Amino acid sequence: MATPATPATPVPPALSAAVRQLAAADFSALARRFEQAGFVVALPAAGIVTITSAARRACASVLVSVGVHGDETGPIEVLAQVLDALSQQPCALAVELMVCVGNIDAIAAGKRFIDADLNRMFRVQRGALAAAAEAARADAMIAATAAFFAGAGPQRWHLDLHTAIRPSVYPTFAVVPDLVAAQPKAALVGWLGQAAIGAIIMNPQSAGTYSYYSAEHHGAAASTVELGRVGTLGQNDLSLFADVERALDGLLRGTAPAPGRVQPHVFQVAQEIIKLSDDFSMAFGSDTHNFTALPAGAVLATDGATVYRVGAAEELVVFPNPAVRVGLRAALMVVRIA
Repeated sequence: MATPATPATPVPPALSAAVRQLAAADFSALARRFEQAGFVVALPAAGIVTITSAARRACASVLVSVGVHGDETGPIEVLAQVLDALSQQPCALAVELMVCVGNIDAIAAGKRFIDADLNRMFRVQRGALAAAAEAARADAMIAATAAFFAGAGPQRWHLDLHTAIRPSVYPTFAVVPDLVAAQPKAALVGWLGQAAIGAIIMNPQSAGTYSYYSAEHHGAAASTVELGRVGTLGQNDLSLFADVERALDGLLRGTAPAPGRVQPHVFQVAQEIIKLSDDFSMAFGSDTHNFTALPAGAVLATDGATVYRVGAAEELVVFPNPAVRVGLRAALMVVRIA
């Protein structure tokens, strides 16, 4: 007799219906409420929904994505609550909206990814990763994103909500593509302050992330927003996300911006540490906290004959991960500029 397939990790039964449905990329209940209120609802791909007015309005177009990494569950719970509350008053939606649940299969399996990191797939050249399951998923997300922003006005937002693998000096922080134009960047930074985001990294170049893709190709005020730590679905302390939830709800309802809860510290990328070979060795542990400061001249990593060092001034390390595949970024080094 054939051995039955191992079922995907079940969603905990104690979760609310809204969270269960979003984690499963099921938009049926949400779609029904907005359709009944006269909105145009489309499902361009699995795990993606767009909710727009019958005639696209001259208002902001907002893309919110969660679950690009399958083990980053807190943002799924936060977004589910925001969308559920909004769908009870659908006419309060003041933007053209796209919601994307990223790595659906990884969420179901309770894993970070299936074959490879989805948030490195938003690039033309994928090399050995071209056949990964996440490559096909990225293609579907790219197509839906292009279609959504094709009919959009100049106010374009993309908030890609994540949680970090390791502890951080700043429990919440964001990475903003430096190429975002000045006025939308200022609006985005203001929103991040409302959401009580403690630090912002201005990033001058892409690592193949979803937010950088939408900024570069569609002119979106985009950001990868890190909200605390990785956690199990249903076991996240949602009180830690209260500021982000309020700010996101206000953005979707078109509420006048409130004064920032915090003034985020601003950092600039000083250098990227790229893993060039299997000889790569980091000079500090992968458990090093994000934004740990390292002194000028300190060795960061060695990779054969290549030695990475801190430059002429103190740098702080973010996203240290020596276990990445060869050719990918193993860490970002940043300096504070504001």
